[in-house]
Amino acid sequence: MVQIIDGMPGSGKTTLAVQLAVMLQADYPDGQLFIDLHGHSARDPMDPRMALSALLQQLEVPPDRLPIDFEGRVAYWRTLLSSRRLVLVLDNAGNSAQIAPLLPTAPGSLTLVTSRRRLGLDGVRLEPLPVMTEVEAIELLARIAGVDRVAAEPSAAYEVVRRCGYLPLAIRLAGTRLAHRPSWRVSDLAARLRGDRRTLPELAAEIRTVGAAFALSYAQLSSPTQRVFRLLGLHTGSDFDACSVAALVGLPLPRAQHLLDELIDGYLVEEPTAGRYRLHDLVREYAFELCTATDGDDERRAAVEGLLDFYLHAADVARRSIESARSRRFFNPGLPRRSDLVEELGTLHPRWFAVEGGNLAAAVTLAMETGSYSYAWRLARVGWRYLYHAGNLDELIALQEQALAAARALDDNEAITASCNYLASAYFRQGKTQQCLEILELAVAAGQRLGNTAWLALLNGNMSAAYFNAGRHREAVEHALQALQQLRGTVEPDPDIPRLLIGLGEIYGITGRYEEGLLHLRRSLFLAAKNGDQTVVAGALRNIGSIRIRQGAHRYAKRLLTASLLIYRRLGAEWGEGEVLNDLASIELALGDPELAARRYREVIVALRDNRSPAIESAARNGLGQTALASGDVLAAREHFEDALELARETDHRREITASLDGIACCLVATEPNRARVLWRRALKLLIELDMPERFEVEMRLAEAERRRPLLGDEHELRHPTDGFGVDE
Repeated sequence: MVQIIDGMPGSGKTTLAVQLAVMLQADYPDGQLFIDLHGHSARDPMDPRMALSALLQQLEVPPDRLPIDFEGRVAYWRTLLSSRRLVLVLDNAGNSAQIAPLLPTAPGSLTLVTSRRRLGLDGVRLEPLPVMTEVEAIELLARIAGVDRVAAEPSAAYEVVRRCGYLPLAIRLAGTRLAHRPSWRVSDLAARLRGDRRTLPELAAEIRTVGAAFALSYAQLSSPTQRVFRLLGLHTGSDFDACSVAALVGLPLPRAQHLLDELIDGYLVEEPTAGRYRLHDLVREYAFELCTATDGDDERRAAVEGLLDFYLHAADVARRSIESARSRRFFNPGLPRRSDLVEELGTLHPRWFAVEGGNLAAAVTLAMETGSYSYAWRLARVGWRYLYHAGNLDELIALQEQALAAARALDDNEAITASCNYLASAYFRQGKTQQCLEILELAVAAGQRLGNTAWLALLNGNMSAAYFNAGRHREAVEHALQALQQLRGTVEPDPDIPRLLIGLGEIYGITGRYEEGLLHLRRSLFLAAKNGDQTVVAGALRNIGSIRIRQGAHRYAKRLLTASLLIYRRLGAEWGEGEVLNDLASIELALGDPELAARRYREVIVALRDNRSPAIESAARNGLGQTALASGDVLAAREHFEDALELARETDHRREITASLDGIACCLVATEPNRARVLWRRALKLLIELDMPERFEVEMRLAEAERRRPLLGDEHELRHPTDGFGVDE
């Protein structure tokens, strides 16, 4: 039997083969033969003739008994092995031709072949050797550096093996470094390994280095393949496709694919899934060092810009299916450098961002590091809609902050306006209204310098939405009307108009002006459907449904909301999905099914677990409080309302604060009526400021509580502080 063990340099192939030979002594009692074929070493590869002679010497065959010709010696060798049971280790094989004459043909022996290349042999078992698991890596480090030493600093030990990429050779060298420095803690080595592209120099012991192991494999490559390998050190993606490599190295896709295959065969590039490639972290560092030392500044810059340009235009293709005509109108990435590669991608689904999103973010950072500021802000821009819909707000903020820095470095008012606008959108979703408004003011200033009426209208619309979230309805209406006024002179209906009409319709609905709200929302729905803006269609349907709920037309509202939900889910807009589910849950509660309503509200909380939206989650928890009240569980209801209040306070979301105060008061009215009245008064004060019709219901509850007021009076009320509810007097 022939077993091939292949894998990347330093993965422990030889160690494994030798250990297996020792372990299998009982099964193969006639001995173990070992030979280093030097397929990847500083020496020339061993010729099969020399290798065969060395193996026959290990069997102590007298020279005078050997056939003169090579073919005769091969036959003699195989005849000898046919009557024996032994383990033959052919270490460090360079290619199939080198080992083919050495392989036994009889079944009695086991041959273990190690190689850094994938060997094309028929009828053999292949076993690619991966890097170690985390547990195996820690055990190896402990054996070399000391069990107690590693156990005393588990976090640092895990960091060391992680920065070694779980590569056995790297871990052995790291452990040896610790063993030779008893004054070092494990965390001292971790700190030395921590840093940008500085790991390899720390992984050395005398002449043994990880870099030297990689260098032997690199030396076996053809010159074009070496160039591709070096430039891959500039690729910041965790894993990547062949098109991005072709863009990086400036080659036609088939040629780039062919050279990638050579690197895969040499275990310098991995292919974890079909069509996706990656470099081990230490291999990437080695490639980067080679590239810096070998390739000139102009070639490196051309490679980086080729990669950035590819990601810009690939993301631009992918965003077209999730961005409206309105959004696309504000950004034109220009023509791609490599139209052949963009055409190769075809029609991309938004899921492209789920696969390549990390690479897109890394590309923004690379653009900033290399001074490619024009690419930096544009790359951040093309990824905005996906991150916004998916709720990856921290990443969105990080990218747009880099984009804004790039825009300022360029002194480009269009870039500043765009970057501020999209940065503000993330703060808006997080409920950080003040930060949102401050950034929008910067955007307006840049937009005024730009002199672009469409941008100014967009920004006024966004300020309207921010004021609405803060419960400042008057300012929200003013900015929405100002935006509409700015767009009034356009020849064709502006794509922003439906969005502005939604904002006005929602405000009018919240404040009880239902017919005005429906008028604006129906017009918005008509225009958005005509423009193909599915996000606005979903929003219009949702807000019409919300008004119908307030009017008591629950079953009609349910149909509208279900249609809205389907659109949001198709778009991957979890925030919109959460708003609709809250409304659907309120319908189930109104129709007398608190259990189903509670399930709906919990769906919202689960959906927002990874992508927080405090205002939407607060509404869901207020809803859970209402369902618990409807089921008679006052204690659970109060807990839900208090959780909702805490969330609403995070973002000063006054509408949800009033709902929480009202709910808590309903829970307390039977046992602590005085405290309930205090909370209702506070809720009523806010509702009057918000001009919301819910104030009439709270007025009625407060009036009923006042009618039943016990003899304790106001003095007793003041001895029951409500600071625990987080609401000031």
